[in-house]
Amino acid sequence: MPLKNKRLTKADLGAYEAKRDLAADLLQSVREMKAGQVGVVTSPVIEARKKTGLSQSRFAALLGVSVRTLQGWEQGRKQPSGAVRTLLAIAGTNPKAVLVVPAK
Repeated sequence: MPLKNKRLTKADLGAYEAKRDLAADLLQSVREMKAGQVGVVTSPVIEARKKTGLSQSRFAALLGVSVRTLQGWEQGRKQPSGAVRTLLAIAGTNPKAVLVVPAK
């Protein structure tokens, strides 16, 4: 039974992992994928980067942020600021516009 949206202490996490049947969890995940119950998670940040054709490191340099920050945005752990959201919207609709800007 996965625990979602609950922050675990180290002790709680250890207890959960000790009881967890990883093989059963993996088999269940495979069954869900085969049944079409699992979809690919994407974000506007990933979509904008893919439209430019740039790697994470090159796209992060273009935006003037670290790769780790970009990964946080792509994984939904962090949210970009208003200015970056505007750049991402431009990259998503007109990738050539951001590609002409030299990376720092």
